[in-house]
Amino acid sequence: MYAAFANVREEWGRMLSAYFPIALYIAVSLVIAASVLLASRVLGPRRPNEAKLHTYESGITPISSVGPTFSVKFYLVAMLFMIFDVEAVSFYPWAVLLRRMGLFGLWEMALFVLVLGIGYAYVWHRGGFQWQA
Repeated sequence: MYAAFANVREEWGRMLSAYFPIALYIAVSLVIAASVLLASRVLGPRRPNEAKLHTYESGITPISSVGPTFSVKFYLVAMLFMIFDVEAVSFYPWAVLLRRMGLFGLWEMALFVLVLGIGYAYVWHRGGFQWQA
């Protein structure tokens, strides 16, 4: 009975030692981020005055509204482009590993392309790619 627990404990030890560098990296990153934030808070100047607390720090009082506005469609099309572009990048590793994955990899990518196509058709149907408002 004890031998079974010893094997499990030994296996857990090997697994944890494999993940130790990752845990160390995360811990060091968190310590550095916290120390930089703390140093900024403690050492940073705090001399507020009326000009700094004003909405525009330049000292010029705004006399008109903001310049021309862009349609929200512009940003939607840009975000859709980024989404489909990032998803298209996933085809390269798949193509490199296709022989190793075999038929499972082929069906997996076919399902991925199907979901991607459904999303593309939905956006097209809703008029997400049209520039006119």
